[in-house]
Amino acid sequence: MKRFLNGVAPILAVGLGLLAAGSAWAGTLDDIAKTGVLRGGFRENAHPFAYKGANGVPGGFMVQLCEAVAKDIAQQLKLPGLKVEFVPVTTENRLDMIKQGKIDLLCDSLTETLDRRAVVDFSITTFVDGTSFAIRNDGPRDLQELAGKKVGAVAGTLTEEELKKALASIHVNATIVPFTDFTTAMTALEKGEISAYFAGGAMLTAMIKDHKDAAKILLANTYLSLEPFALAMKLGEGPFRLAVDRALSHIYRSGQIATIFGDVFGKNARPTQQLQTLYMIATLPE
Repeated sequence: MKRFLNGVAPILAVGLGLLAAGSAWAGTLDDIAKTGVLRGGFRENAHPFAYKGANGVPGGFMVQLCEAVAKDIAQQLKLPGLKVEFVPVTTENRLDMIKQGKIDLLCDSLTETLDRRAVVDFSITTFVDGTSFAIRNDGPRDLQELAGKKVGAVAGTLTEEELKKALASIHVNATIVPFTDFTTAMTALEKGEISAYFAGGAMLTAMIKDHKDAAKILLANTYLSLEPFALAMKLGEGPFRLAVDRALSHIYRSGQIATIFGDVFGKNARPTQQLQTLYMIATLPE
């Protein structure tokens, strides 16, 4: 019996080794390898990070970043034909789309928080922004001046939560009007239906720049928070998260991130010193 067990042990070891190797790509990476498709979730109206262009093609900083990540993962898996399929999501359902396995990677301006890390996994940080607000030229320049006024924010976002906390902390009683999309909110601001519109600073800058009456809209010099963005994926997908982080590290180290930044924010635009520092710190060595 002892001789038999001694003979079987090496066979079991080899078998277990093969099982371990076979499970290395288990889950999302295995699905991507089998289908040749990486499904990226994006919001259609989250400029400049994600949006549906006039030609119907998804665009934006996070969309381009996901495309670059997919290209790198294709090299990691030796899948030259890997394609990216973008799936529309909303502010309300984006996390559920991940949990239900309807998308592989959320390509969005999603703030990484401890509460959200309990339900989805995150990549290394991809961007840092903060909540600010847009006003008309004659609008209130300070949070204290919002007392008794109506202000807007997209419902269900971290921005809405930060706004409530900020107003409560300075005992300002303002009515928060929830919006479902950014375009509608900006129209309400222009018409005077709200006195200020709160969102991420980069998003507001892009929206003001592209607004038909940009000269009439200002970005307040006030930030309520500092928020780290990251790409999100299904909880517990260690091999996939590692592949995404490896891809992002390659993109940051090579300087490709600056090219993507310029494509989205303007050819002469450069990442802020804050972002440059982020990309240096976030880059992981092999």
